[in-house]
Amino acid sequence: MWLVSCVLLFVTVVPLLAHHSAASMYDPAKKITLKGTVTRIVWINPHIGVYFDAPDPAQGGKVVNWELGDGQAPNGLYRKGWRKDDLKPGDQIIVVDCNPARDGSNKVGGGIITLPNGQKVFTGTKGDGL
Repeated sequence: MWLVSCVLLFVTVVPLLAHHSAASMYDPAKKITLKGTVTRIVWINPHIGVYFDAPDPAQGGKVVNWELGDGQAPNGLYRKGWRKDDLKPGDQIIVVDCNPARDGSNKVGGGIITLPNGQKVFTGTKGDGL
């Protein structure tokens, strides 16, 4: 009986952990701007991820690899005009008004991404204004 209870608990709790609120991971009360170089783009479900090297203001400007995550799914961004090849490794970007991770890691959520040509792309969060 104990084993059955454990299995049932596992089966019901795991799906709840699979989807999370961005507010639980990122602090919406804090906004930072980062300027850096794209190192990798992950264009897969359930959310895109953009990795880039940029100075960390909390570490005295030391350059670290950031993860801009928790954007929309690729199909949602595609419908809004963002294409998979809009960002490429080596591109210089500015990410404005992104929210730092609550745990202090080098992760940010949300924000508006500005490319060198001035084009703005976004992660699809409510606060990006686009």
